[in-house]
Amino acid sequence: MKPARQCAAVLLGLTVVTHSALARDDGRFANSPLKPWFESLRSEFGQCCSDADGYVIADVDWESDRGRYRVRIDDEWVVVPDGAVITVPNKIGRTMVWKHYIDGHPRVRCFMPGSMT
Repeated sequence: MKPARQCAAVLLGLTVVTHSALARDDGRFANSPLKPWFESLRSEFGQCCSDADGYVIADVDWESDRGRYRVRIDDEWVVVPDGAVITVPNKIGRTMVWKHYIDGHPRVRCFMPGSMT
């Protein structure tokens, strides 16, 4: 299965999940109107869905201070690089992060802030 297809399904499936979770594409989101949108998301580090799975981040697990973001991933607070912030309108309203690991520590490939409701 192509990574972009996996990521789109992960993200579409997460719109109904209340906390960080991971799902795999089993084909049920193939006709979702949001699938192309998820697949088009990219940061300065590349396409969000190409190498990383997206996760919904609960409001208590992210914060903003003067335009800078931090997220809690695996019980570790991680500064979101400016280039990782997705600036297109958030169609699902939920905060999302696409993570990867360097030397065993989480890093942010892409970050899409939510509405903090």
